Amino acid sequence: MNRTSMELIAEIGTAHQGDLGRAEKLVKNAAASGADCVKFQIILAREILHPETGLVQLPGGATPLYEVFQSLEREDSFYSDLKLLTEAEGLEFLATPFGLESAALLRKLVPPRVKIASPEVNHIPLLKDIARWNVPVLLSSGVSLMGDLEEALEILGREMTTILHCVTSYPAPEEEYNLNLISCLSEVLGVPVGISDHTLDPLLVPGAAFFKGARILEKHFTLDRSDSGLDDPIALDPQDFRKMRDFTDFLADAGSPGKIQAILEKKFDKERLEAVFGNGAKVLAESEKVNYGLTNRSIHVTRELHPGMVLKPDDLAVLRTEKILRPGLHPRYLDLLAGKVVKRFIPSGEGIVWEDLLDEGE
Repeated sequence: MNRTSMELIAEIGTAHQGDLGRAEKLVKNAAASGADCVKFQIILAREILHPETGLVQLPGGATPLYEVFQSLEREDSFYSDLKLLTEAEGLEFLATPFGLESAALLRKLVPPRVKIASPEVNHIPLLKDIARWNVPVLLSSGVSLMGDLEEALEILGREMTTILHCVTSYPAPEEEYNLNLISCLSEVLGVPVGISDHTLDPLLVPGAAFFKGARILEKHFTLDRSDSGLDDPIALDPQDFRKMRDFTDFLADAGSPGKIQAILEKKFDKERLEAVFGNGAKVLAESEKVNYGLTNRSIHVTRELHPGMVLKPDDLAVLRTEKILRPGLHPRYLDLLAGKVVKRFIPSGEGIVWEDLLDEGE
């Protein structure tokens, strides 16, 4: 890869649908389409959602996500095979863990880097665990505020972390991408900043992000957008991924920022470009506001709890809430809860809040 060009990560995620043959086809197509790296997701349903989560709105419609995640769970050897397939094509293997169990599995594979998804920016136990690995981290910044990112960086370490600016919406409106945040986040937080792009256009956000200084870009990858994977409807197929590779390389070869800007203004409407650049303020995008505090992690109870019961570590889990359950306390408080006495009935899966617990002295 030309070091001045953009590193492209093909986010395969779970598009393999648990089938190793399909995974091999995806990896080979990603390599042929110009990817430098492919990323997978290590799925264990119990460390992402509670069974009572219900239906979750995804690009393919209302989805029983806990059950779908369960169907995607695989043995450790499956991920070892994915790594071998990836490296056989000359690509870097990258993966996202979603909790301590999947993180332990990933660590055994000795990855050169690790990716943390946006909803896990506040998964404090996971961040602390990964910080001990002493490997570079890619941290997506969707559905988060500046304070969330600062807390995460204090744990992970700025010298080991690259932020991938993104909008956690599927698909994300291009006009909400606010690409001026690339330089703003880098200056304020003191870390490199790339992009995780959930828009549908294979050229606009990638090209504009390159102009604004991003040198790493992650984009969902599929064999066909009509396939039934969770993210296939908003992913790029091999032809569009190749177009993105060629366009970002063309911009890199153009050299000066002035020449790159001229190429972009010729390719895209100036007003469209200005909308994508945004104002550089780190705020929640309109399309992700409703998900803040719900897609992120909070502390939930794993079983039905009754007044007088004493909380045990196994009664608590750091999970995504989604739309039906009540959000709980921030994960930073997890270590404070064991031994507390339950004050009122808490249904299985519900987020736990301070009002659920007896104060000392009550």
